[in-house]
Amino acid sequence: MNVLLIEDDKDVGGFICSQLVAAGHACVHKHNGEEGLKEALHGSHDVLVVDRMLPVMDGLTLIQTLRKGGFDSPILVLSALAEVDDRIRGLHSGADDYLTKPFSMAELLARLEVMHRRAVAPSTGAVTRLTVEDLRMDLLTQEVFRGAAPINLQPREYKLLEYLMRHAGQVVTRAMLLEHVWGYHFDPQTNVIDVHVSRLRQKIDKDFDTTLLDTVRGAGYRLGPAA
Repeated sequence: MNVLLIEDDKDVGGFICSQLVAAGHACVHKHNGEEGLKEALHGSHDVLVVDRMLPVMDGLTLIQTLRKGGFDSPILVLSALAEVDDRIRGLHSGADDYLTKPFSMAELLARLEVMHRRAVAPSTGAVTRLTVEDLRMDLLTQEVFRGAAPINLQPREYKLLEYLMRHAGQVVTRAMLLEHVWGYHFDPQTNVIDVHVSRLRQKIDKDFDTTLLDTVRGAGYRLGPAA
């Protein structure tokens, strides 16, 4: 996922970009509305994160200008203005989502991924099968195969694998797994992820010539080759 971040606070912007890169995404950071508008019009970005209170051109004006020009990539507003009326104005300007500061980086990542997934989803029906190399998951029957061999998974292992397959080629962080697989919005300081990843790796990799599930030191996990 290629993200354009338009945020005038250099510390906040630097942190967001570093976290996006750590999660396997690309990030371009612009510091005012005018620079952001030019980059959005001439660059190639999957999603935009736009601070509302920007110098030169404010975030809502930037979004309205883009939408009037036919720009259709997903846009998330990031703002310290948290009142209901503020959020409504942000969405009415043409934004797809609105997240208030202070925010959870895991939530920001999740929202961007959802927006991107919706934007690139095929128009003909829902996805019913996930495939990574010779690993296949049928979402209707909940059957998993590696080549011709069936893989028997416990419910949590299945949910973990599904999340990894939906983000194939990307680095998935521990925070993302805790939130989306376990439903935790905090780190319980246990080795629950390591245990389940180890068990999953035994089932999908141990008896096969090539491994699919890699640990990315200091960042998280990746299923399949890097995107």
